Amino acid sequence: MFLGIPLGDLAMLAAGLLAAGALAGVLAGLFGVGGGAIIVPILFEAFRLLGVDEEVRMPLAVGTSLAIIIPTSIKSFRGHYKKGAVDMALLKSWAVPVIVGVLVGSAVARFADPWVFKLVFILVAGFNSIKLLFGNDTWRLATDLPKGWLLRAYGSFIGLASALMGIGGGQISNMLMTLHGRGIHQAVATSAGLGLIISIPGAIGYVFAGWGKEGLPPDAIGFVSLLGFLLVVPTTLITAQIGVNLAHAWPKRKLEVAFGIFLALVCLRFVVSIFE
Repeated sequence: MFLGIPLGDLAMLAAGLLAAGALAGVLAGLFGVGGGAIIVPILFEAFRLLGVDEEVRMPLAVGTSLAIIIPTSIKSFRGHYKKGAVDMALLKSWAVPVIVGVLVGSAVARFADPWVFKLVFILVAGFNSIKLLFGNDTWRLATDLPKGWLLRAYGSFIGLASALMGIGGGQISNMLMTLHGRGIHQAVATSAGLGLIISIPGAIGYVFAGWGKEGLPPDAIGFVSLLGFLLVVPTTLITAQIGVNLAHAWPKRKLEVAFGIFLALVCLRFVVSIFE
């Protein structure tokens, strides 16, 4: 037994989480996401198998995902930055409102029912998937991103939704940027930088949001599982550069279709979980 988990079950869990980390790292570099969209559902299933209480299972998966995203986002952002694809001016404009949104989302996490997290996941991933798979250049809100308060409002929305989904913001910022005339490659690269801005305050916020909650496993610090963090992070760091290289090698349409299919599968998984 280790942390109250039978060694056989622990070995199976470790193998699954290591594989998930490898896939998450590739996705982080490829799509400019922190890998949370794959990590959250996998952690959710792992915590279910371990008997973690239903009331804390989803926020624990989300908080742990945000912690895992920190090193993944650093690796992904550095790779895209070296290729000169990141819009640094946009990142600076979004930094403060994104952090505000993340902190609000972390506070909501302490009191929200599990279905709230799943519904946010479904709505954002579902719309983004439809847009990527079936949209075209006429699907635009404007020819460029707005200025002033509306741009800051976009940033706050990205931070809030990302904190409730346990993602690095790539799904949402990619969607917003491409709807405003930005190319998918620049959107992916800039989203990698957002992952870093979101994940650090998000993980800290979830530690405090879950502090003292009943039903958490013995390795948890608030809504962050140390075991999940330690098992997933190593492989994400190893494989993130593979995704970065793929992102800059693939043509625009191939990248959009791949991202759209990926998001559709994530969305379907959480639709099923609501009715389980």
